[in-house]
Amino acid sequence: MGKPTGFMEFKRQKTTEQKPLARIDHFGEYAERLTDEQLQTQGARCMDCGTPFCHMGIEIRGSAAGCPINNVIPEWNDLVYNGKWQEALDRLHLTNNFPEFTGRVCPAPCEGSCVLGINEPSVAIKSIERSIIDKGFEEGWVVPRIPRRRTGKTVAIIGSGPAGLAAADELNQQGHSVTVYERDDRAGGLLMYGIPNMKLEKEVIERRIRLLQQEGIDFIYNTEIGVDMTSDELRAQYDAVLIATGAQKQRALRIEGSEGKGVVLAMDYLTSVTKSYVQSNFEDGNALNVEGKNVIVIGGGDTGADCVATAIRQNCKSVVQFGKHPKLPNARTEETMWPKNPDTFTFDYAYEEVDAKLGRDPREYCIHTEKIVSDADGNIQALHTIYMEKILGEDGFHYFKELPGTEKAWPVDYIFVAIGFEGVEKALPEQFGVELINNRIAATIKNYATNVQGVFTAGDARRGQSLVVWAIKEGREAAAAMHAFLEQEAAVV
Repeated sequence: MGKPTGFMEFKRQKTTEQKPLARIDHFGEYAERLTDEQLQTQGARCMDCGTPFCHMGIEIRGSAAGCPINNVIPEWNDLVYNGKWQEALDRLHLTNNFPEFTGRVCPAPCEGSCVLGINEPSVAIKSIERSIIDKGFEEGWVVPRIPRRRTGKTVAIIGSGPAGLAAADELNQQGHSVTVYERDDRAGGLLMYGIPNMKLEKEVIERRIRLLQQEGIDFIYNTEIGVDMTSDELRAQYDAVLIATGAQKQRALRIEGSEGKGVVLAMDYLTSVTKSYVQSNFEDGNALNVEGKNVIVIGGGDTGADCVATAIRQNCKSVVQFGKHPKLPNARTEETMWPKNPDTFTFDYAYEEVDAKLGRDPREYCIHTEKIVSDADGNIQALHTIYMEKILGEDGFHYFKELPGTEKAWPVDYIFVAIGFEGVEKALPEQFGVELINNRIAATIKNYATNVQGVFTAGDARRGQSLVVWAIKEGREAAAAMHAFLEQEAAVV
């Protein structure tokens, strides 16, 4: 795959990006495509490895290894290298309904499992993937695929995130009539309002939605099932239902003073800013604005980084991000040996931007938040912390030990809580009568069926908070299970 000696001849080339101080002046995408010639060179680096681990798609100790949707990566790398872009697009669409999403926001576990990555920078898989689909749209190769027949069966999908959209796409192509219900005013789930525009332009999502509509899928917005329409009313209208609402119940901060004014859940902050930007270019005044404020983000993950990037674009006075874990190593350790995700230190987009503007990496490691202090009006003023040390106990487990003398009070106006999600919002599954286990809707990965006949679930609602690429995989597999169910129902009739 690729040029047989390409991995020895060519170096990995990073996607072109706007300079940090230039891109923080706007909310547009900052990553730009390499030229076709450069991408062909990157495709040439793909090795002719006997077992391409990049597309194995498994979990190792809870971390993705390889592509969960089993993209046949070496094949489209080879096609790009040979300039066969349209064939590369066809091969990419065989396994991935929405490569324009994954090519932008997926953390690329495929690259972590690349064989070349054992001792060299891995193949630039993600950049090539995004370029294939973007070129496909530009060249007019991505066109509506109208199903040749209709089965007469109807399906309702609750939630228009990547799991729901993938299932809708698959079921529609099988000839079933699909209606997607979304409680917000636009489709996409967290892709639309939960991920900042600079990482994923919303026109990219809406372009795909228009295509799905042209293919026959109906979208109904501003409709919350369980509120605007009961579960019984929905089930009476459709032959099968998929619950793909995600795991949207955010985990709250539970420390002394966390009820203070200025403590905001991360997704609420990101949603307010992105929605205001998309709907009115901020003219409606509905975005939470931290201009001139001291900001602290609690949570060391990607959502926290998105809060950092958003705050620096709003010209905050200061911003720091707290994480409870130590700083990641610069190279793989024994715990993250290939083909597992390397989990190494990176200087991602948000941190580059803060460093460029404020002169420091905003991240603080091994830090424990103790209490929040507010003024007489309830407005937060300070966050008290203490640093910790991660130690290995005699029982073989790791523990955190507080370090006396490292206490600190941080001045703060806003605290954004980005410590993950607890699971599904319970009102809807309880109305359907589906079983919940550990705040997730119970269903096997074999058929995605709940305990209620004709009701299925997929994505974060079933597996818990996870990656976009896992959601697409589950949506595709749930659609296959639902198709089998509908065909069985038709045979009985």
